[in-house]
Amino acid sequence: MRFPNQRLAQLFDLLQNETLPQDELAQRLAVSTRTVRADITALNALLASHGAQFILSRGNGYQLKIDDAARYQSLQDSRPRALRIPRTGPERVHYLVVRFLTSAFSLKLEDLADEWFVSRATLQSDMVEVREWFQRYNLTLETRPRHGMKLFGSEMSVRACLTDLLWELAQQDSLNPLVTEVALNAGVPEQLVAVLHDTLTRHHIRLTDEGELFVRLYCAVSVRRISEGFPLPEFNAEGVEENVRDAARDIAAAIARLADKVLSPSEENWLCVHIAARQIQEIAPSAINADDEEALVNYILRYINTHYNYNLLNDAQLHADLLTHIKTMITRVRYQIMIPNPLLDNIKQHYPMAWDMTLAAVSGWGKYTPYVISENEIGFLVLHIGVGLERHYNVGYQRQPRVLLVCDAGNAMARMIEAVMQRKYPQVEITRTVTLREYELAESISEDFVIATARISEKAKPVVQIAPFPTDYQLEQIGKLVLVDRTRPWMLEKYFDAAHFRILDQPVDRQTLFHELCEQLEEEGFVGAEFLDSVVEREAIVSTMLGDGIALPHTLGLLAQKTVVYTVLAPKGIKWGDETAHVIFLLAISKSEYEEAMAIYDIFVTFLRERAMARLCSCGDFAEFKTVAVECLSRF
Repeated sequence: MRFPNQRLAQLFDLLQNETLPQDELAQRLAVSTRTVRADITALNALLASHGAQFILSRGNGYQLKIDDAARYQSLQDSRPRALRIPRTGPERVHYLVVRFLTSAFSLKLEDLADEWFVSRATLQSDMVEVREWFQRYNLTLETRPRHGMKLFGSEMSVRACLTDLLWELAQQDSLNPLVTEVALNAGVPEQLVAVLHDTLTRHHIRLTDEGELFVRLYCAVSVRRISEGFPLPEFNAEGVEENVRDAARDIAAAIARLADKVLSPSEENWLCVHIAARQIQEIAPSAINADDEEALVNYILRYINTHYNYNLLNDAQLHADLLTHIKTMITRVRYQIMIPNPLLDNIKQHYPMAWDMTLAAVSGWGKYTPYVISENEIGFLVLHIGVGLERHYNVGYQRQPRVLLVCDAGNAMARMIEAVMQRKYPQVEITRTVTLREYELAESISEDFVIATARISEKAKPVVQIAPFPTDYQLEQIGKLVLVDRTRPWMLEKYFDAAHFRILDQPVDRQTLFHELCEQLEEEGFVGAEFLDSVVEREAIVSTMLGDGIALPHTLGLLAQKTVVYTVLAPKGIKWGDETAHVIFLLAISKSEYEEAMAIYDIFVTFLRERAMARLCSCGDFAEFKTVAVECLSRF
């Protein structure tokens, strides 16, 4: 059976062994739920003659139902092996990278185009991304007339680039043909599994599963490169522990056997560095004698305390976790070993403020050190900082529901109702208790909703009538109002306003926009003179583009005197580094409201998840913007 398109094949594979709801399928395939339903219908039509169907199980999702096991098994047995011809743009880029890395000769795009049944122009377009990939590793492609293109660079860079790519692909799909068939010598990775497991166990070295996979792939890459006559240049590893050296020696012997070549000491030394850079430290933090690591941990925690008002200096667990992680991180940055972080985008979205804190702290420390710490490494540090913040602070700030109690049954009854509410819904804050007459005389109600023991009229706020001894049903009705998310709408009301909202009719560059916005905020007393320089400095470190055309320019630290969000809509777009921003939120957050800052970030993450950029950008004024924003926030 052949699938009409790649997405149907992917959907078929996803549902082979697990039941998944349509929302999850839509997210994994980056399509709408409506498309998922249409694809399921198309799949079922294809499977009709093969004894199987995908059915929707309420509350669980889509699952595979096999009506005729023999026919379905026949289908499975007849499925073709993965073709070695790339079909999509990203696949072609990966195949091109591997071809250049593993070819001893020059390659012509015309030959590859004929082999892969695409045009030369298509491959020429893919080469832009291929060159960017090589640039990260200081590898260059040189074109020779009538010969084609050949890759040049150090052997360490070639191996690092190939290993990183294979590791990334193996994380996504362990059966990817590039990993299993194309890039490595047949059977080598499988033989290395037992060798690595035995050696690491014998020498008491612990690696994560991802770390062990990386070392295994690096060893397999080494086998191919060494067997083809590409050894490493002279290299010495310093400060490596004895058990790591012993393990590297045993693994190097296995590589020599598989490559059928004699290995130079450089191979063993470089292997030492890779193992040391990925091992899980089992020694107590107090036994780590490394001034650099200790200095960096203390610098990060002090920076966060000084610039963001979060005091994590006395968190012994966080200090220990950062110290053990940074010890191996320093080894990586010292030898310029790049370790991929597949969760980087998720980390930025789930811990946006911890990301900014850590990025600012590491950038500040970077001014006093020769080391360059990559975004991937910073992402791992952010996880530790984010967990530390959650442990000590109400970082995910929530505005708890505020309730007015209307009770004419006396003080004792009011106290009893308050006790019941405290027991059932401890997050509820009963701000005041009034009599029926006092309620009727009030012009407006500031609380979120009203609980009353008698029938009363509504005053623009929901009312729940309960008996002196509330029934389960009445408590459930209160629960529906309690569990409504009021935090983000309240933040929207408090920190966004028409005076700090503008729509750009004419194109403007990013620098000019910063000047105009910061100048207005300074005149109004929201920020000081240093605010603009800090916004520009933060933008220079790493782009503040959140994604989907939404940018969040802000300062290094909480420098505002009063908190406000300046909203800018740019239908024609503003050049934002390599991307284009259409919705810009300039954040000015003061230290006095630092606990609410995370909830402000959460608003923008919600816009991103809702893919709300186009709707927000099409708004004609602040009132319309606010309406669209509230809709997005209420759905999530």
